[in-house]
Amino acid sequence: MRRIFAFVLTVMLLGSIAAGALSAKIAEAAETGSKLVNDSRVFRIEPSVRAGEVRFHNRYGVELVGHLYVPADLAAGKKYAALAVCGPFGAVKEQVSGLYAQEMARRGYITLAFDPSFTGESGGSVRDVASPEINTEDFCAAVDFLSAQDYVDPERIGIIGICGWGGMAVNAAAMDTRIKATVASTMYDMTRVTANGYFDSADSAEARYEMIKAMSAQRSADYRKGSYETAGGVPDVLPKDAPDFVKDYYDYYKTKRGYHTRSVNSNAGWNKTSALPFIIMPILTRAGEIRSAVLLVHGEKAHSRYFSEDLYKKLNGDNKELFIVRGASHTDLYDRMDKIPFDKIDSFIKENLK
Repeated sequence: MRRIFAFVLTVMLLGSIAAGALSAKIAEAAETGSKLVNDSRVFRIEPSVRAGEVRFHNRYGVELVGHLYVPADLAAGKKYAALAVCGPFGAVKEQVSGLYAQEMARRGYITLAFDPSFTGESGGSVRDVASPEINTEDFCAAVDFLSAQDYVDPERIGIIGICGWGGMAVNAAAMDTRIKATVASTMYDMTRVTANGYFDSADSAEARYEMIKAMSAQRSADYRKGSYETAGGVPDVLPKDAPDFVKDYYDYYKTKRGYHTRSVNSNAGWNKTSALPFIIMPILTRAGEIRSAVLLVHGEKAHSRYFSEDLYKKLNGDNKELFIVRGASHTDLYDRMDKIPFDKIDSFIKENLK
């Protein structure tokens, strides 16, 4: 158990957790090795689940920052199943991924909600930029970290990706056999929607050429200025004719429900050239070769439902499943505890992390 506290929990304990309520060893670790941090998580904090900040690096040398959640009854000498959690696209660990991680820790898993490269508190010198390759790697880096912990069973590690990071999670499962179970909730394939538009409505070489042409010019402008122009996140003022799914995003990212000062979507958005690799580097090309278990969870009323339905058709084997949540929209599966099917997610992961 010594390594647990020396390597992980001797870190910044989240400010909402009173040291007096912790075990003596964790309290000692907090006093000797860390300072308290301000807790800015936007969801309801579960007092029975302990959490602390951890730092690790990916294969490209970018330092990632996460919140590690541990069950209240963490037992000495026991090896736990573990889950890495990330998403949505443009969110931070204090939003949706933290909620998922906290709930799964309450159910007995060691969980790690993390900020992807170049966003939130994670490293990367160009801010608010995404990459289909590096962000897939971020999941694998989280598996690196979890697999090295004494209290984690390295043969029982899974991942959960939400929204745009649902697609990244499935992509990671295709390239990392250490991942034994993957859950993609309210999934986007960010490369498909970027290259083809919603519902593939702009799937043409001419449309892609015009996008690439505009972003190529933007690169030149950014280089001359020495800074990267952002595209804008979810609008501050909702247009009257906004589609329902944009209204849903506004209701989460721009209100007290989910707003966070470090969230890309809540604020200035991704930089304008961030979309370039998503046009020409599709993820999920090897999804049909995944041998580990995959659960796709999507809302019945979600505008993005077609991403999961189409991906499910590519998956092979009897350990793949598509679960549709009746009456749920895309963002209902961000934080609506009465909508997110945690019992289903839990049972699927338990079955496949035996």
